[in-house]
Amino acid sequence: MSDFQTLIGDKSLKIGTYLGEFATPGIGKILKATGCEFVFIDMEHSGFGFETVKQTLNNLQAEGIAILLRPPSKAGHHLQRATDIGARGIIAPMVGTGAEAAACVSALKYPPHGHRGVALRIAHDNYDANAVQDALERANAETGLIALIETVEGVANCDEIAATAGVDALWIGHLDLSASLGILGDFGNRLFRDAIDQIMAAAKSNNVPVGRLVGSGDEAAVCHREGCHLICYLGDIWLLQKALSEGIETIRNLCDEK
Repeated sequence: MSDFQTLIGDKSLKIGTYLGEFATPGIGKILKATGCEFVFIDMEHSGFGFETVKQTLNNLQAEGIAILLRPPSKAGHHLQRATDIGARGIIAPMVGTGAEAAACVSALKYPPHGHRGVALRIAHDNYDANAVQDALERANAETGLIALIETVEGVANCDEIAATAGVDALWIGHLDLSASLGILGDFGNRLFRDAIDQIMAAAKSNNVPVGRLVGSGDEAAVCHREGCHLICYLGDIWLLQKALSEGIETIRNLCDEK
């Protein structure tokens, strides 16, 4: 079983973080030491290319950290390349319908479950020499899709998206969703709250977990009570800024007091 399938295999709380800026060779060990269980690697809103991500996957996988990779888009060639470099949990952005979700699943799965192009003894199968049928079956079993719900269309169709064969989880894109609703950043707005309720209900009825990025422990607790089990706490950029700004402020205050 892959780290991704282990991650989503039960509904217990899983806590991870976002990676979109720092791809240092030590990142796997650094995050492992914190107790981080998964990493959301972002190629849509970062400068990461596939070669950089391929190296980062190795660093994280060596430490047993599950990886959720968001490619630059939900285009088939981006999804397939993401799997070929070794990612098993793929987050497809801007999924709006069940048909789009099914197309994403098809791009990730080998025949007979999809149309992913076959390349073996490369990164995704650890360069092992296995029988073709065994290699394809294992890849299909270990590779899965997380559908990112971040538009009004996605919310309207979230039940059929969650029910699509091969969709392993839903992810709430809260910023884009608020923008799509016309209430940018107003997460207390009734429109946003109703959308969250609808997504949670769809996930529950189809027995799939839900993930979301949060900015604080309090926000994480609220999201967990609502039904989120994959909690992504901040990210490399914002964690550094937060820790450094707090430290600088503390030092200045203490020095001023003296």
